Amino acid sequence: MKKILLVLIIGFFTFSCEKDDICDANTPTTPRLIIKFYNDADRAKVRSVIDLKITSLVDGVEKAIVFEKTGTEFLNDTIVSLPLKINENLTKYKFIFNSKATNEGLISRDDLTFNYSRKDEFVSRACGFKTLFEMNASNENPIILNNIEGSTNGIWIRGFQINQPKIYNEKETHVKIFF
Repeated sequence: MKKILLVLIIGFFTFSCEKDDICDANTPTTPRLIIKFYNDADRAKVRSVIDLKITSLVDGVEKAIVFEKTGTEFLNDTIVSLPLKINENLTKYKFIFNSKATNEGLISRDDLTFNYSRKDEFVSRACGFKTLFEMNASNENPIILNNIEGSTNGIWIRGFQINQPKIYNEKETHVKIFF
């Protein structure tokens, strides 16, 4: 009887403990959309953005500042990374150029809607799942400018190009914006 009790106690402590899983900070997680800005007159030339502010849009109403050029949110002054919604197939942002100007007439605003498909991928027990995105042919208009399908000319944005439709990592530019 003592042997059975001893085996049960040892078994309880052996099998009831959980492995201490911690997600490594270097593990790839849900990637952000990488946008790089270019000169519209010379589309091969990268261009710096002046006082860019990006806000999230929900039903046409600005909800939160996603990025404001302070130096910390930007990879540099020509590239920005934006999160996409993992529970919807579209994300809307308002891009505000020259947002800190004191003269309201110098501030320019364009709305961009990103349409995509989503795929959840298991990373590990500790990290859980990540969501991968793809702006593919099944998306009739992967990017919509100022709520006008097919439009490529906005108030300050003069065009855009999908450089990499598969948003699987943050190591490459996914969208180029020309202004």
